[in-house]
Amino acid sequence: MPPEFAKNFKKCVCIIDCFEVFCQRPSDLMVRAQSYSHYKSHNTIKFLIAITPQGVISFISQAWGGRTSDKHITENCGFLEKLLPGDQVLADRGFTVQDSVGLYCAELVIPPFTRGKSQLSRIEIDKARLLSRVRIHVERVIGVLRNKYTLLQSTLPINLLMRDSGDPNIAVIDKIATVCCALCNCCESVVPLA
Repeated sequence: MPPEFAKNFKKCVCIIDCFEVFCQRPSDLMVRAQSYSHYKSHNTIKFLIAITPQGVISFISQAWGGRTSDKHITENCGFLEKLLPGDQVLADRGFTVQDSVGLYCAELVIPPFTRGKSQLSRIEIDKARLLSRVRIHVERVIGVLRNKYTLLQSTLPINLLMRDSGDPNIAVIDKIATVCCALCNCCESVVPLA
């Protein structure tokens, strides 16, 4: 366990985040609406990714339309079923899935909200800083994944989003993303272990 985690997040099993990849504009209006991301102002697909404290990618979801919320993806992609009682999951504010994680007797740690208060207390600020110092590793892993495999930086053609005839449950891009993550795990970790 890296020292940052061993000191402050002993029960942490993973850090989760979503990332988006641009795709061509679909001709089907329903698909176009489902894939349009207001955050990116473009048609995108979105993946949920989880990394271990050591920086290894431990989960990648199937692709979802860019309009899908982080919460919906987390609750419906099969990630929660992999949690064990006592596990601690770190995430950003957009992942308001405490209740869903709690159903698996696990704990979700997200930065505190200022909702209903004029400002955060000193303790909440310190907790938020500690969390952001370790949560940044998932952003760094996503950056490595995108930089190594430029397909994930470019605008994907529509044919990669179609279901594969050999396996109608998995799109071609899902297979590509899984292989990219596996190859990324063979590289040196972005998390300092000492």
